[in-house]
Amino acid sequence: MSEDRPARITPAFPGRRWLLPSALVEQLDPEPSGRRPRRTARDWLVDFSCFLLAVLLGVLNLETLRREPGLGQGLSAADQVIGALACAAVWLRRRWPVGLAVVMVPVGLVSVVAAGTTLVAVFTVAVHRPFRYVAWIAGTVIAVQPLFYLWRPDPDLPYLGSVFFSALLITAVAGWGMLARSKRQLLLSLRDRARRAETEARLRAEQAQRLAREAIAREMHDVLAHRLTLLSVHAGALEFRPDASREEVARAAGVIRESAHEALQDLREIIGVLRAGDPDDAGRPQPTLDALGTLVDECREAGMRVASAGRVTEPGALPASVGRTVYRIAQEALTNARKHAPGTEVTVTVTGAPGEGLDVTVRNTPPTGAVPAVPGSGQGLIGLTERATLAGGTLRHGPTPDGGFEVAAHLPWTDRRADGPTGRGTGRGNGT
Repeated sequence: MSEDRPARITPAFPGRRWLLPSALVEQLDPEPSGRRPRRTARDWLVDFSCFLLAVLLGVLNLETLRREPGLGQGLSAADQVIGALACAAVWLRRRWPVGLAVVMVPVGLVSVVAAGTTLVAVFTVAVHRPFRYVAWIAGTVIAVQPLFYLWRPDPDLPYLGSVFFSALLITAVAGWGMLARSKRQLLLSLRDRARRAETEARLRAEQAQRLAREAIAREMHDVLAHRLTLLSVHAGALEFRPDASREEVARAAGVIRESAHEALQDLREIIGVLRAGDPDDAGRPQPTLDALGTLVDECREAGMRVASAGRVTEPGALPASVGRTVYRIAQEALTNARKHAPGTEVTVTVTGAPGEGLDVTVRNTPPTGAVPAVPGSGQGLIGLTERATLAGGTLRHGPTPDGGFEVAAHLPWTDRRADGPTGRGTGRGNGT
């Protein structure tokens, strides 16, 4: 099926692959089948140039071969035949670079015409193999030059001059090949770095999307769970209290209507965030510490016994993000108390001051009767812990010694007034 086919990788340098060597193309975009890449147009051009160079150097050495003293016709013919075969072997340099260079070491000792092929073989090893191969091959070729010129001296140059010129030429060819290899390695490293950068960017984008989804999920849980719990409580009251007075029915219906309206507004705001990707473009302002009193009043209207205590010094100086975290912690804790401990007394305590941090505690007394089973996965408390951690604070929750339940959080509140233009502060931390 088409779903099982692997995704095709975008080829490097599409439309200009013929300008690159086949070995480089193989490393940039290896074939899935594992087959050797075919020669590119550049490979054919370079191979043909190397072949012509080997033939040209062999033809130039024919004159030296004719003027070499003491060389018989048989050795001269053998030299030319071996040189011709060596020139033809240039076309094998890509498949067996090291093998060709090793063979050319003894061949170069008996054939002057094969000198061009020897240089091409050394250059090929320097381009396609690491330095240790280049050192062994080039060093061996240079080492046999004194023996070669001792056996077959050059008629135009002295012995030392011939050895020095040969060693210099071989060293230059090997260095040229290593320079070409270093350029290829640099291109490969840049390609790998670009691929790593693309992968890291994709991972960062995926992580950002995941974090955004988790934040939206926490927001939906915190907001809608509170509203829907109010709906459930008042709907249950109307169901089990058919004899309720008209005033009670009207009040419950009003709370249901208001809670449904608020839930729709919150849901519309979250959907707007999902569509626009910017939570600050539109919608109602996010709740802060100032909205905590309204939250407590809503819970009291829903029939909960909620007491509010504590004192916050200079609440206007509290950062909005910290106030929003306090509001969400209290909202989730009140929702859990209403679901899992109905009818109990809940106390919300918020205390703090700049430079000392902010402490919020929501504690409910133990339930007096049987608690109805309410489905829940504990994701709300996990989300609260993540919220407190992201704000730089801590959160703990669990049963109290008297059988109740408590959610307590400590959030940092830096005293910005302590950091003046000179950068000197009071030295107090965030209290975490």
